[in-house]
Amino acid sequence: MTGVWRCRSAVAVVVAVSLLPLFDPLAGFADQLQFQSQSRSQSQFQSAMTRRQQGILTGMPFMANVAPRTFVDDTGQKIYVSRAPTRVVSLAPSITEMLFAIGAGDAVVGVTDWCDYPPEAQTRARVGDVRPNLEAVLALRPDLVLAFAAVRNDEVETLRRLKIPLFVMEARSIERVYAHIQTLGRMFDRAPAANALADAMRADVRAVVERTASASRPRVLYVLYHEPFLTVGPGSFIHQLLELAGAENVAKDAGDAYPRLSMEAVLRRDPEILLFPSMGGAPLPESELAPWTKWSTMAAVKHRRLHFVPWALLNRPGPRLGQGLAALARVIHPEVFQEGAP
Repeated sequence: MTGVWRCRSAVAVVVAVSLLPLFDPLAGFADQLQFQSQSRSQSQFQSAMTRRQQGILTGMPFMANVAPRTFVDDTGQKIYVSRAPTRVVSLAPSITEMLFAIGAGDAVVGVTDWCDYPPEAQTRARVGDVRPNLEAVLALRPDLVLAFAAVRNDEVETLRRLKIPLFVMEARSIERVYAHIQTLGRMFDRAPAANALADAMRADVRAVVERTASASRPRVLYVLYHEPFLTVGPGSFIHQLLELAGAENVAKDAGDAYPRLSMEAVLRRDPEILLFPSMGGAPLPESELAPWTKWSTMAAVKHRRLHFVPWALLNRPGPRLGQGLAALARVIHPEVFQEGAP
Protein backbone atom coordinates (compact mmCIF):
# COMPACT_ATOMS: atom_id res chain seq x y z
CA MET A 1 0.00 0.00 0.00
CA THR A 2 1.35 3.41 -0.93
CA GLY A 3 1.16 6.43 1.34
CA VAL A 4 3.08 8.80 3.59
CA TRP A 5 4.65 8.62 7.07
CA ARG A 6 5.55 11.97 8.57
CA CYS A 7 7.97 13.31 11.15
CA ARG A 8 6.79 12.88 14.73
CA SER A 9 5.19 16.31 14.68
CA ALA A 10 3.08 15.17 11.68
CA VAL A 11 4.31 18.08 9.58
CA ALA A 12 2.98 18.15 6.06
CA VAL A 13 5.06 19.59 3.25
CA VAL A 14 3.96 21.84 0.20
CA VAL A 15 5.57 22.68 -3.31
CA ALA A 16 4.71 26.25 -4.36
CA VAL A 17 5.56 28.78 -7.11
CA SER A 18 3.25 31.73 -7.92
CA LEU A 19 2.98 35.26 -9.13
CA LEU A 20 -0.80 35.64 -8.96
CA PRO A 21 -2.89 37.26 -6.15
CA LEU A 22 -4.62 35.04 -3.56
CA PHE A 23 -8.14 35.17 -2.12
CA ASP A 24 -9.10 35.05 1.52
CA PRO A 25 -9.18 31.48 2.88
CA LEU A 26 -12.47 29.74 3.65
CA ALA A 27 -13.42 30.41 7.25
CA GLY A 28 -13.61 27.26 9.32
CA PHE A 29 -12.94 25.10 6.29
CA ALA A 30 -11.37 22.28 8.28
CA ASP A 31 -14.52 21.99 10.41
CA GLN A 32 -16.78 21.89 7.33
CA LEU A 33 -15.17 18.95 5.52
CA GLN A 34 -17.90 16.31 5.62
CA PHE A 35 -17.24 13.51 3.21
CA GLN A 36 -20.79 12.17 3.44
CA SER A 37 -20.58 10.51 0.04
CA GLN A 38 -17.82 8.34 1.41
CA SER A 39 -19.69 7.60 4.69
CA ARG A 40 -16.70 8.31 6.88
CA SER A 41 -16.10 10.76 9.70
CA GLN A 42 -13.18 13.22 9.78
CA SER A 43 -11.21 10.98 12.12
CA GLN A 44 -11.83 7.96 9.90
CA PHE A 45 -10.72 9.95 6.86
CA GLN A 46 -7.50 11.06 8.54
CA SER A 47 -6.82 7.50 9.65
CA ALA A 48 -7.27 6.27 6.08
CA MET A 49 -5.00 9.04 4.82
CA THR A 50 -2.29 8.01 7.29
CA ARG A 51 -2.48 4.35 6.25
CA ARG A 52 -2.44 5.30 2.55
CA GLN A 53 0.52 7.58 2.99
CA GLN A 54 2.88 4.88 4.26
CA GLY A 55 5.81 4.19 1.97
CA ILE A 56 6.18 7.22 -0.31
CA LEU A 57 7.25 10.02 2.03
CA THR A 58 8.68 9.06 5.40
CA GLY A 59 9.86 11.04 8.38
CA MET A 60 11.42 7.89 9.89
CA PRO A 61 14.73 7.28 8.09
CA PHE A 62 15.71 4.73 10.75
CA MET A 63 13.02 2.26 9.63
CA ALA A 64 14.13 -1.16 8.39
CA ASN A 65 14.31 -1.70 4.63
CA VAL A 66 13.84 2.02 3.90
CA ALA A 67 16.50 4.05 2.11
CA PRO A 68 14.85 7.48 1.95
CA ARG A 69 15.94 10.36 -0.22
CA THR A 70 15.80 13.69 1.55
CA PHE A 71 14.48 16.85 -0.11
CA VAL A 72 14.35 20.35 1.41
CA ASP A 73 11.81 22.80 0.03
CA ASP A 74 12.13 26.58 -0.26
CA THR A 75 10.65 27.09 3.22
CA GLY A 76 13.23 24.82 4.85
CA GLN A 77 10.84 21.89 5.38
CA LYS A 78 12.17 18.38 4.74
CA ILE A 79 10.52 15.38 3.17
CA TYR A 80 11.89 11.86 2.92
CA VAL A 81 10.93 10.02 -0.26
CA SER A 82 11.37 6.28 -0.58
CA ARG A 83 9.57 5.83 -3.89
CA ALA A 84 8.20 8.06 -6.66
CA PRO A 85 4.75 9.51 -5.88
CA THR A 86 1.98 8.11 -8.09
CA ARG A 87 -0.93 10.45 -7.28
CA VAL A 88 0.06 14.12 -7.45
CA VAL A 89 -1.95 17.34 -7.37
CA SER A 90 -0.21 20.34 -8.95
CA LEU A 91 -1.33 23.78 -7.81
CA ALA A 92 0.73 25.78 -10.32
CA PRO A 93 0.76 25.80 -14.14
CA SER A 94 4.55 25.96 -14.12
CA ILE A 95 4.79 22.88 -11.90
CA THR A 96 2.33 21.02 -14.11
CA GLU A 97 4.50 21.82 -17.13
CA MET A 98 7.61 20.61 -15.28
CA LEU A 99 6.04 17.27 -14.39
CA PHE A 100 4.90 16.57 -17.94
CA ALA A 101 8.20 17.78 -19.41
CA ILE A 102 10.25 15.30 -17.36
CA GLY A 103 7.89 12.41 -18.16
CA ALA A 104 6.00 12.31 -14.86
CA GLY A 105 2.66 13.42 -16.31
CA ASP A 106 1.04 10.04 -15.65
CA ALA A 107 1.35 10.71 -11.90
CA VAL A 108 -0.64 13.96 -12.15
CA VAL A 109 -4.25 13.44 -11.05
CA GLY A 110 -5.26 17.04 -10.31
CA VAL A 111 -4.41 20.53 -11.59
CA THR A 112 -5.67 24.11 -11.37
CA ASP A 113 -8.00 25.84 -13.79
CA TRP A 114 -4.96 27.70 -15.13
CA CYS A 115 -3.05 24.54 -16.09
CA ASP A 116 -3.58 24.49 -19.86
CA TYR A 117 -0.22 23.19 -21.10
CA PRO A 118 0.61 20.66 -22.35
CA PRO A 119 -2.79 19.73 -23.79
CA GLU A 120 -2.78 16.48 -21.77
CA ALA A 121 -2.95 18.55 -18.58
CA GLN A 122 -6.45 19.68 -19.54
CA THR A 123 -7.73 16.12 -19.12
CA ARG A 124 -6.88 16.06 -15.40
CA ALA A 125 -9.31 16.79 -12.57
CA ARG A 126 -9.63 20.49 -11.68
CA VAL A 127 -9.18 21.65 -8.09
CA GLY A 128 -9.81 25.39 -8.44
CA ASP A 129 -7.74 28.42 -9.33
CA VAL A 130 -4.93 30.14 -7.41
CA ARG A 131 -6.61 29.22 -4.15
CA PRO A 132 -7.51 25.55 -4.41
CA ASN A 133 -10.68 23.83 -3.30
CA LEU A 134 -9.22 21.76 -0.48
CA GLU A 135 -12.10 19.31 -0.49
CA ALA A 136 -11.47 18.61 -4.19
CA VAL A 137 -7.77 18.10 -3.43
CA LEU A 138 -8.53 15.61 -0.65
CA ALA A 139 -11.01 13.71 -2.79
CA LEU A 140 -8.19 12.86 -5.23
CA ARG A 141 -6.27 11.03 -2.45
CA PRO A 142 -2.91 12.63 -3.37
CA ASP A 143 0.45 11.14 -2.43
CA LEU A 144 1.92 14.62 -2.84
CA VAL A 145 0.64 18.16 -3.41
CA LEU A 146 2.81 20.65 -5.30
CA ALA A 147 1.68 24.26 -4.86
CA PHE A 148 2.63 27.94 -5.03
CA ALA A 149 4.93 29.47 -2.43
CA ALA A 150 2.33 32.21 -2.04
CA VAL A 151 -0.19 29.85 -0.44
CA ARG A 152 -1.55 31.48 2.72
CA ASN A 153 -0.23 30.17 6.04
CA ASP A 154 -3.70 29.30 7.29
CA GLU A 155 -4.37 27.21 4.18
CA VAL A 156 -1.05 25.46 4.69
CA GLU A 157 -1.97 24.72 8.29
CA THR A 158 -5.31 23.30 7.20
CA LEU A 159 -3.56 20.93 4.81
CA ARG A 160 -1.08 19.99 7.52
CA ARG A 161 -3.82 19.21 10.01
CA LEU A 162 -5.39 16.94 7.41
CA LYS A 163 -2.03 15.20 6.95
CA ILE A 164 -1.68 16.09 3.27
CA PRO A 165 1.97 15.78 2.10
CA LEU A 166 3.14 19.13 0.67
CA PHE A 167 6.39 20.57 -0.66
CA VAL A 168 7.06 24.29 -1.28
CA MET A 169 9.08 25.91 -4.11
CA GLU A 170 9.56 29.60 -4.88
CA ALA A 171 11.22 30.69 -8.14
CA ARG A 172 13.03 33.96 -7.48
CA SER A 173 15.59 33.30 -10.20
CA ILE A 174 16.01 31.13 -13.26
CA GLU A 175 18.66 29.16 -11.36
CA ARG A 176 15.93 28.14 -8.91
CA VAL A 177 13.76 27.03 -11.83
CA TYR A 178 16.55 24.70 -13.00
CA ALA A 179 16.93 23.43 -9.44
CA HIS A 180 13.19 22.80 -9.10
CA ILE A 181 13.13 20.75 -12.31
CA GLN A 182 16.09 18.67 -11.18
CA THR A 183 14.59 18.19 -7.71
CA LEU A 184 11.37 16.88 -9.23
CA GLY A 185 13.45 14.65 -11.47
CA ARG A 186 15.07 12.98 -8.48
CA MET A 187 11.81 12.81 -6.57
CA PHE A 188 9.95 11.11 -9.43
CA ASP A 189 12.84 8.90 -10.60
CA ARG A 190 13.19 11.01 -13.76
CA ALA A 191 16.64 12.48 -13.09
CA PRO A 192 18.13 11.90 -16.58
CA ALA A 193 15.19 13.59 -18.31
CA ALA A 194 15.15 16.45 -15.78
CA ASN A 195 18.89 17.05 -16.07
CA ALA A 196 18.67 17.04 -19.87
CA LEU A 197 15.80 19.53 -19.77
CA ALA A 198 17.68 21.87 -17.41
CA ASP A 199 20.78 21.69 -19.63
CA ALA A 200 18.72 22.49 -22.74
CA MET A 201 17.17 25.49 -20.97
CA ARG A 202 20.61 26.76 -19.96
CA ALA A 203 21.75 26.47 -23.57
CA ASP A 204 18.72 28.45 -24.78
CA VAL A 205 19.45 31.20 -22.25
CA ARG A 206 23.15 31.35 -23.19
CA ALA A 207 22.25 31.70 -26.88
CA VAL A 208 20.09 34.77 -26.17
CA VAL A 209 22.65 36.36 -23.83
CA GLU A 210 25.44 35.93 -26.37
CA ARG A 211 23.33 37.46 -29.11
CA THR A 212 22.39 40.58 -27.13
CA ALA A 213 25.72 41.04 -25.32
CA SER A 214 26.91 43.96 -27.46
CA ALA A 215 23.50 45.61 -27.94
CA SER A 216 22.35 48.76 -26.18
CA ARG A 217 20.24 48.39 -23.04
CA PRO A 218 16.97 50.31 -23.44
CA ARG A 219 14.94 51.27 -20.39
CA VAL A 220 11.99 48.87 -20.08
CA LEU A 221 8.85 48.82 -17.93
CA TYR A 222 7.12 45.46 -17.57
CA VAL A 223 3.43 46.03 -16.80
CA LEU A 224 2.62 42.89 -14.84
CA TYR A 225 -0.89 44.05 -13.88
CA HIS A 226 -2.93 47.12 -14.76
CA GLU A 227 -5.23 47.35 -11.73
CA PRO A 228 -3.57 47.53 -9.36
CA PHE A 229 -0.51 48.55 -11.34
CA LEU A 230 2.31 46.14 -10.58
CA THR A 231 5.69 45.70 -12.19
CA VAL A 232 8.71 43.50 -11.48
CA GLY A 233 11.82 44.30 -9.46
CA PRO A 234 14.91 42.57 -8.07
CA GLY A 235 14.04 39.28 -6.46
CA SER A 236 11.72 38.22 -9.28
CA PHE A 237 12.79 35.88 -12.05
CA ILE A 238 11.14 38.19 -14.64
CA HIS A 239 13.52 40.98 -13.61
CA GLN A 240 16.36 38.60 -14.30
CA LEU A 241 14.87 37.71 -17.70
CA LEU A 242 14.71 41.41 -18.62
CA GLU A 243 18.39 41.82 -17.84
CA LEU A 244 19.35 38.66 -19.73
CA ALA A 245 17.34 39.88 -22.73
CA GLY A 246 19.49 43.03 -22.86
CA ALA A 247 17.22 45.54 -21.12
CA GLU A 248 17.48 47.89 -18.16
CA ASN A 249 14.51 47.44 -15.86
CA VAL A 250 13.28 50.87 -14.75
CA ALA A 251 12.28 49.26 -11.43
CA LYS A 252 15.75 47.84 -10.84
CA ASP A 253 16.17 49.81 -7.61
CA ALA A 254 12.78 48.84 -6.16
CA GLY A 255 12.82 47.25 -2.75
CA ASP A 256 10.22 44.64 -3.67
CA ALA A 257 10.08 41.78 -6.17
CA TYR A 258 6.71 43.03 -7.40
CA PRO A 259 6.54 46.75 -6.60
CA ARG A 260 3.85 49.33 -7.26
CA LEU A 261 5.21 52.42 -8.98
CA SER A 262 3.37 55.72 -9.14
CA MET A 263 2.90 57.27 -12.56
CA GLU A 264 5.12 60.13 -11.43
CA ALA A 265 7.91 57.65 -10.80
CA VAL A 266 7.34 56.00 -14.18
CA LEU A 267 7.44 59.31 -16.04
CA ARG A 268 10.59 60.32 -14.17
CA ARG A 269 12.32 57.11 -15.29
CA ASP A 270 10.97 57.57 -18.83
CA PRO A 271 10.86 53.97 -20.14
CA GLU A 272 11.77 53.52 -23.79
CA ILE A 273 9.76 50.30 -24.09
CA LEU A 274 6.51 49.23 -22.42
CA LEU A 275 5.86 45.49 -22.22
CA PHE A 276 2.38 44.04 -21.66
CA PRO A 277 2.10 40.29 -21.00
CA SER A 278 -1.07 38.95 -22.57
CA MET A 279 -2.62 35.55 -23.15
CA GLY A 280 -1.07 34.19 -26.33
CA GLY A 281 0.71 37.51 -26.91
CA ALA A 282 -2.45 38.95 -28.47
CA PRO A 283 -2.86 42.75 -28.39
CA LEU A 284 -4.72 44.21 -25.44
CA PRO A 285 -7.89 46.24 -26.01
CA GLU A 286 -7.34 49.92 -26.71
CA SER A 287 -9.23 50.72 -23.53
CA GLU A 288 -6.48 49.04 -21.48
CA LEU A 289 -3.73 50.86 -23.34
CA ALA A 290 -5.40 54.28 -23.09
CA PRO A 291 -4.00 55.03 -19.59
CA TRP A 292 -0.52 54.71 -21.13
CA THR A 293 -0.88 56.21 -24.60
CA LYS A 294 -2.07 59.52 -23.13
CA TRP A 295 1.45 60.16 -21.81
CA SER A 296 2.74 61.45 -25.12
CA THR A 297 6.03 62.70 -23.65
CA MET A 298 7.06 59.21 -22.56
CA ALA A 299 9.76 57.84 -24.85
CA ALA A 300 7.97 54.50 -25.30
CA VAL A 301 4.73 56.23 -26.35
CA LYS A 302 6.49 58.82 -28.49
CA HIS A 303 8.29 56.13 -30.50
CA ARG A 304 5.37 53.67 -30.44
CA ARG A 305 7.23 50.97 -28.55
CA LEU A 306 4.35 49.36 -26.72
CA HIS A 307 4.69 45.61 -27.17
CA PHE A 308 2.74 42.52 -26.20
CA VAL A 309 4.60 39.49 -24.91
CA PRO A 310 3.27 35.97 -24.18
CA TRP A 311 2.07 35.66 -20.60
CA ALA A 312 2.41 31.88 -20.37
CA LEU A 313 6.05 31.92 -21.49
CA LEU A 314 7.20 34.78 -19.26
CA ASN A 315 5.02 34.64 -16.16
CA ARG A 316 5.42 30.90 -15.61
CA PRO A 317 8.81 29.88 -14.23
CA GLY A 318 8.78 26.55 -16.01
CA PRO A 319 10.29 24.51 -18.87
CA ARG A 320 9.41 27.07 -21.57
CA LEU A 321 11.36 29.82 -19.85
CA GLY A 322 14.03 29.79 -22.59
CA GLN A 323 11.37 30.33 -25.25
CA GLY A 324 9.99 33.23 -23.24
CA LEU A 325 13.42 34.82 -22.97
CA ALA A 326 13.92 34.54 -26.73
CA ALA A 327 10.52 36.13 -27.39
CA LEU A 328 11.38 38.94 -24.96
CA ALA A 329 14.77 39.59 -26.57
CA ARG A 330 13.23 39.74 -30.07
CA VAL A 331 10.87 42.49 -28.90
CA ILE A 332 13.57 44.48 -27.09
CA HIS A 333 16.26 44.03 -29.77
CA PRO A 334 14.57 43.42 -33.14
CA GLU A 335 17.70 44.72 -34.88
CA VAL A 336 19.73 41.84 -33.47
CA PHE A 337 17.29 39.14 -34.56
CA GLN A 338 16.34 40.43 -38.01
CA GLU A 339 17.46 38.43 -41.02
CA GLY A 340 21.09 39.07 -41.92
CA ALA A 341 22.01 40.38 -38.44
CA PRO A 342 25.33 39.05 -37.15
